[in-house]
Amino acid sequence: MIAHANPDTALQLLRDGNSRFAAGSAQHPHGDSARRLETLTNGQRPFAAVLACSDSRVPVEVIFDQGIGDLFVVRVAGNVCGSDQLGSLEYAVEHLETPLIVVLGHSDCGAVKAALHEALPHGAVAGIVDKIMPLVVEARGGNPALPAERLVSDVILLNVHHVLATLLREGSPALRTRVSAGTLAVVGAVYDLHTGSVEWLGPHPRQYALLAETRRDHSPRRPS
Repeated sequence: MIAHANPDTALQLLRDGNSRFAAGSAQHPHGDSARRLETLTNGQRPFAAVLACSDSRVPVEVIFDQGIGDLFVVRVAGNVCGSDQLGSLEYAVEHLETPLIVVLGHSDCGAVKAALHEALPHGAVAGIVDKIMPLVVEARGGNPALPAERLVSDVILLNVHHVLATLLREGSPALRTRVSAGTLAVVGAVYDLHTGSVEWLGPHPRQYALLAETRRDHSPRRPS
């Protein structure tokens, strides 16, 4: 566990770990019995929380070259964000004092492709695709002539930014307070299945505006 990790330190650890993985020089840290017993005895203190897709080609600890107790990972197809995912991330921040949240999309995402092809999945999978469909409409509306491959990439980026906005708008007051104070960073990233490298997108482009809007929406109303 990283003592007193801050957002910058946490992000650099992920950058360094992914660079090692992509270069084929992963160290596979914190994977032995001593680490397992340490986290059992002393509790967990992950330095980052990652909301990622369930795709089996995106093993989060592996691509960031981290081990037991390092990352608090939430996975769901399409890396969408509903109440369960939001609650899990809030737990990491408020109870485990995690200083960094990463929303991690990835290339060639099946959930995004399903939304683009307007597939009609059965059962609860439809709820995942429904969360992505408005982003498909947005991407197509901005440039109807975009080729399919570029459209997939654009929707993947829009989806990451949409989830970042969801965390800022709908996250707990404690989460937003930490972001405003700079003790928590919420950033986006996209993992490339071909190269093994992560492209870092940084915070939502409108992060401060979103936080300000949320404060206004939740401010006490004066009696008329």
